[in-house]
Amino acid sequence: MSKIFENTEVAFRLKSDSELERAYFLFKMISHEPLVRIGTAATNFALKARLPVEGLIRSTVFDHFCGGVNEEDCLPVIDRMYAKGVSSVLDYSVEGKEIESHFDAAMEKTLKIINFADEKKSMPIAVFKPTGFGRFHLYQKKGEGKPFTPKEQEEWERVVARFDKVCKLAKEKDVEILIDSEQSWMQDAADDLCEAMMRKYNTGVPVVYNTLQLYRWDRLDYLKSLHKRAKKDGFTVGAKIVRGAYMEKERERAEEEGYESPICATKEATDLNFDETLEYILRNLDTISLFIGTHNEQSCYLAMQLMADLGIDKSDNRVWFGQLYGMSDHISFNLAEHGYNVAKYVPFGPVKDVMPYLIRRAEENTSVAGQTSRELTLLKTERTRRKL
Repeated sequence: MSKIFENTEVAFRLKSDSELERAYFLFKMISHEPLVRIGTAATNFALKARLPVEGLIRSTVFDHFCGGVNEEDCLPVIDRMYAKGVSSVLDYSVEGKEIESHFDAAMEKTLKIINFADEKKSMPIAVFKPTGFGRFHLYQKKGEGKPFTPKEQEEWERVVARFDKVCKLAKEKDVEILIDSEQSWMQDAADDLCEAMMRKYNTGVPVVYNTLQLYRWDRLDYLKSLHKRAKKDGFTVGAKIVRGAYMEKERERAEEEGYESPICATKEATDLNFDETLEYILRNLDTISLFIGTHNEQSCYLAMQLMADLGIDKSDNRVWFGQLYGMSDHISFNLAEHGYNVAKYVPFGPVKDVMPYLIRRAEENTSVAGQTSRELTLLKTERTRRKL
């Protein structure tokens, strides 16, 4: 088992030689933090100045990390991956919208993806962000228990209605819906809303999944309390587990506001928290279903080992592995090759609207120790193998 992620032939067999070279070039660039900073600033400037750079972005970083500009555009990517056993989670990656018409548009987009997924076996899962359906400030105020104005109350009711409409359709179409998590100071309200949806729609097979960011030291306790309520009240829990995406913001705000940081003190503590939560869920699979969102090889090996020890079938629909499109192909395609359920998050959207997402990807890759160098080593190995 310990060598399955080394197979670069399986990992990169969907990549042509030119795509392999592009990937190598991109990760080489991303490995230099000053280059990422300069590239980010230059790209932002070019887009704001309406310089004709979209074609260049599209043919390099966009096509590597995104499936296309719309759902139909993503179909070739989805079909090619599914032919190798890897499913897709279409992720409409347009960020930072703050007005009602945008929230309605994001909901309609999610409904369209669920209907789209219903027709394709290759897309068993859909996803949305809470702030795609409502203002960040509204979640924050709700979570802090501050009273809404009548206007805010109406606005909140529209947020709840959007969640409900999407989860209802997901239940009808038997498409699992992952609800992403965001910053801790808005997450309490999102958690409550996710739980309300689970109570309503996770009777029997779970459809609604909340996301736990396990760089937060309080999340396993939260899961255990949610699990207790679920068993008592007769619903099942859907949990997507990730390490997390907002660490710098979380620490900065905790320092500014003078409260204890919600982030684990060390990387090792985060890894331990992730692995303990993974084990807790796998040992309670009768009442919790799991989506393991990770690029960490050791956590994947642990999940595989636990599944074997607990007699959980590799293809059990209650356990999915997930990675981002354009990253960790050595994990995704090798897991699929060995019969596990695997789905790639496939971001899509207009090039200029998806840039904040792409910039975050580049910045995360420079800050995650070992991630980029691992990608480069594997790409180099495959280049050599093909030449031989």
